[in-house]
Amino acid sequence: MSRPTAAAIASTLALCAALACAPAEAHTVYRCVRNNTVSLSTAPEPGSKCEAKQIDDNAVQTPNLWGEMGVFSGTLYEREQDGKLVYGTRNLPGSRVFLRFTVATPPGEPAHEGLGRVGKPQLDRHARLFKAAAKKHKVEDAWLRAIAHAESLFDEKAVSPKGAQGVMQLMPDTAKELGVVDPFAPAESIDAGARYFTALLKRFKGDTTLAIAAYNAGPGVVSRYDGVPPYAETRAYLEKVQALYHAYKAALSPPPQRPADAVARPDAGPPASDRNMLPAIPPKASQNAPVATPARPAKPA
Repeated sequence: MSRPTAAAIASTLALCAALACAPAEAHTVYRCVRNNTVSLSTAPEPGSKCEAKQIDDNAVQTPNLWGEMGVFSGTLYEREQDGKLVYGTRNLPGSRVFLRFTVATPPGEPAHEGLGRVGKPQLDRHARLFKAAAKKHKVEDAWLRAIAHAESLFDEKAVSPKGAQGVMQLMPDTAKELGVVDPFAPAESIDAGARYFTALLKRFKGDTTLAIAAYNAGPGVVSRYDGVPPYAETRAYLEKVQALYHAYKAALSPPPQRPADAVARPDAGPPASDRNMLPAIPPKASQNAPVATPARPAKPA
């Protein structure tokens, strides 16, 4: 591929969000997804799930292959793969910077705040599946239940206005990347949702606030804003999930320990641990006990 041709392709990428792979056969572009991030490439990317997209050279307008991501800047990289020169927008090993670009895609609607409402914890909904997923992926059960409660109210058939599906409301691309066959099967949805949330926690270095915001609005949006995005829906979702987390954490915690075979005595005074902090009170003298005469100073000589 000549430099002028590559530059033309990059110009097409920047203006129309597409790539081409050869001067005369620029028909196939690969849209690749990894860790919920999207890249475009002239060949399938190792380690990503890629889908071939056919580009009609005679089309009046090249289709937007990115999706609804707003305006962003990126880099077109050049690398060798299988003996051929490949161009793509993900920085893979052996890549060299070819040129930088800015592309405008539809802004997209703010994230949906979820179908569930804050309410009493529902511990009986898919309890075994949540417990198993939490243990398997080393994440708190309370977080998974809080997300499911906020997202779908545990309805395995739920579909959001944005197209998210199932108990954990995974978007189709995310579910596909996670290997989900049936997004409406509670076992698959909960396990995949746990894996996804664990990956978000790792990406955002254990920051649950950013991980929850990313679960709702997407990790790319959180990274772009360097924090919780200014979407009212995402902020409402975050507040809802955090409130539900505390409710589920309390409900799932064992009750406080109590002494065995004990009966409460409301008139027994403060507990022993508190008595040490009270001033010492002498015992009340009995009627027959001698009363000690308080000491007085001696008369002066």
